[in-house]
Amino acid sequence: GEPVRVLVTGAAGQIAYSLLYSIAKGDVFGKDQPLILVLLDITPMMTVLEGVVMELQDCALPLLREVIPTDKEEVAFKDLDVAILGMERKDLLKANVKIFKSQGAALDKYAKKTVKV
Repeated sequence: GEPVRVLVTGAAGQIAYSLLYSIAKGDVFGKDQPLILVLLDITPMMTVLEGVVMELQDCALPLLREVIPTDKEEVAFKDLDVAILGMERKDLLKANVKIFKSQGAALDKYAKKTVKV
């Protein structure tokens, strides 16, 4: 079938990192559902994110059609089917309000109207 386009934000962080493999191997969307993983993080984390991409590619997971690392919301939120927005600790909530506001606007502007968040 058609690949599901899945965004994971904060993708270079520990929580997202542990989730990515489960998504890519079919635990989340099913063992027959091809995937495009879109990984969003802040610009200073792009080097780490490139390492995450290499690790996912090294696994040669059959469902994973493409991995797109980015620090640009217009790339990350384009034509999404599913968005998994990361949140790590309560004390970060205040700092993340601005990020979530921006990501909400990007979802509205770029993602499919049927997107699941």
